[in-house]
Amino acid sequence: MAISTEIRTYFNGTWHEGDVAVMRAADHGAWLASTVFDGARFVDGMAPDLLAHCERVNRSARALLLEPTHAAEEIARLALEGCALFPEGSAIYIRPMYWGIDGNETAVQPDGSAGFAICLETVPMAPPEAAQRLTTTRFRRPTLEVAVCNAKAGCLYPNNGRMLAEARSKGFDNALVADMAGNVAETATANVFIVKDGAVFTPIANGTFLAGITRARHIANLRAAGVSVHETVMSFADVHAADEVFLSGNLNKVTPVTEFDGTRYPHGPVTRQALDLYWAWARSDAAG
Repeated sequence: MAISTEIRTYFNGTWHEGDVAVMRAADHGAWLASTVFDGARFVDGMAPDLLAHCERVNRSARALLLEPTHAAEEIARLALEGCALFPEGSAIYIRPMYWGIDGNETAVQPDGSAGFAICLETVPMAPPEAAQRLTTTRFRRPTLEVAVCNAKAGCLYPNNGRMLAEARSKGFDNALVADMAGNVAETATANVFIVKDGAVFTPIANGTFLAGITRARHIANLRAAGVSVHETVMSFADVHAADEVFLSGNLNKVTPVTEFDGTRYPHGPVTRQALDLYWAWARSDAAG
């Protein structure tokens, strides 16, 4: 990410300063896209749900027929070790990753061998008032029959890039994306929630999009606070009819939405509550 000011890379058993080369031209991941990653945050000395992200990167590797080389607990330990190398107060994006090294006799199928690295990058948290404007896109989320939707895989993201390019060409920040059945799935970069009459709704996980770790944390936090949260099938009409809309992603936790194709929304109380509940939970978890 261009906004970074400092990077450290864990590779071949040690930490390196800067963005070091980790992949070779003949590696399976370099030319056949067998790459997976995850993203966690280190902010104010806290790394919320870090272990869950490390567990998911290993599940993603297996979904791409790669054999993880590090236990999730070891990845988390290494990530925190690396974060301690940064100046105090740094906001860090943690990306553990695997990629295929060799293919089997077919060349196309990886043989399970995997490279491993962790990239730590200083990326500031967006201010709470930072918001996005959404539009629709002609591109859709695939199904498990045609893509590895059950992994956080690099090969899925070129399609998201097309979604963003289309949205930005129309003057918007992000795209609200449908699944193959035409129902709302997520945006090009994050899961989506709407608020209607004080209740919260989010698309039910149907295998076409990655139901995020931060998404699950918001659902748990809001329900614990007495808010009614529904995972359900959602249409674009439901989003237009909403009182509030917000996005959920690990990079910035909660991002308010101020417009969807001409329908405008306030930065409302439930959106603010979701963010406040998240950081209250993170502080409590770090202390306990």
